[in-house]
Amino acid sequence: MPQSLQIFLDIATEAALSGGAVLQNYWGKLEDIQEKGRPGDLVTEADKAAEKAILEVLHRHVPDHPILAEESGKLEGLAGDYLWAIDPLDGTTNYAHQYPFVAVSIGLLIDGVPQVGVVYDPIRQELFRAAKGLGATCNRRPIKVSQTDDLSKSLLVTGFAYDRRQTPDTNYAEFAHLTHLTQGVRRDGAAALDLAYVACGRLDGYWERGLSIWDMAAGIVLVQEAGGQVTAYDRSPFQLSSGRVLATNSKIHDSLSQALLQVGSKARNLIE
Repeated sequence: MPQSLQIFLDIATEAALSGGAVLQNYWGKLEDIQEKGRPGDLVTEADKAAEKAILEVLHRHVPDHPILAEESGKLEGLAGDYLWAIDPLDGTTNYAHQYPFVAVSIGLLIDGVPQVGVVYDPIRQELFRAAKGLGATCNRRPIKVSQTDDLSKSLLVTGFAYDRRQTPDTNYAEFAHLTHLTQGVRRDGAAALDLAYVACGRLDGYWERGLSIWDMAAGIVLVQEAGGQVTAYDRSPFQLSSGRVLATNSKIHDSLSQALLQVGSKARNLIE
């Protein structure tokens, strides 16, 4: 399996770099920005062109593998044990405003478990790669999670989902609470890069709700292979279908989980 995972990692890398080159070409030159139905949920010609470039690479190398891509949806294949989860442009709103926090995210699930992940930042030209049992790297150099073991000394990151205008289930209360408990909480708008930054130790922990499979699949592998921990908010086994993730350097995992659960309980009582 490690040998085949290395092959898949190389394929994912080629695809991510191909999509990233498209994003570099469109940077600052967008002409068509649309909403996909929800306020703030944007799609541009860059998203579509990058996804096309990525799919061309995958179809060439693994034509029988099913693909779940953000803009195209589910593209069926024959090899049911595999599923590629593709986000050609994570951080579209950032990209549209030329806020330089965007990425291509490519993950491979085998039997439903993320085992290969590549996240590529085409603006900083940082390539994050990982596969189960093979470690994690940034620009081919090994990366590890941070050693911060005190929540009060940590730097965290989160995000706010597109449905935040319609649901009382948001991250606002958690964001405010943890801003007071830590050295800071960032919100940069690209889940894949948030996870990559936890993996390389720039951030100590990350939580978010309302995510899609393509937002998380690659980054989860990065965090785990860099020595971090990924679970549900309550530290139960992580489920991709939940749209919720808690990812940390492992050392602050329990304390961050407890803080999230405390705030969530208070928020539910207020709603009820």
